[in-house]
Amino acid sequence: MRCKLLTAAVVALVMLATGCSTLEKMVYRPDINQGNFLTPTDVAKIQKGMSKQQVAYVLGTPMVQDPFGSNTWFYIFRQQPGHEGVSQQTLTLSFDSGGTLTNINNDTSDMANPNVETVQKEPAPKPETEKSSWFDWF
Repeated sequence: MRCKLLTAAVVALVMLATGCSTLEKMVYRPDINQGNFLTPTDVAKIQKGMSKQQVAYVLGTPMVQDPFGSNTWFYIFRQQPGHEGVSQQTLTLSFDSGGTLTNINNDTSDMANPNVETVQKEPAPKPETEKSSWFDWF
């Protein structure tokens, strides 16, 4: 009887623990990247006064063009790392009727916290004095 009670308690504990968020990070989630990936050096090459052909040569074709005219191009890159928040970079280029670049708007935002605009950066290395959990070994 005591063995059955102990077994039932262990099974109940294991079933309750499977719903904990600490076990969620053990599950592999692939990074999801969508759109036009633009490096800062590519964006820096774009200058007002360039033609549409010159911009397309440097950045490639845009992800989205203005559906009501072809004078606005959108280069959108959305990144969702496995267990982190979503970030999005939107480069909006406006052209005049002659096809000359007139406006450049580069917006980098963090979708997890839309009130804060951030530039994507590499994660800081963990200090060696920080205690790690056994989950870091997997």
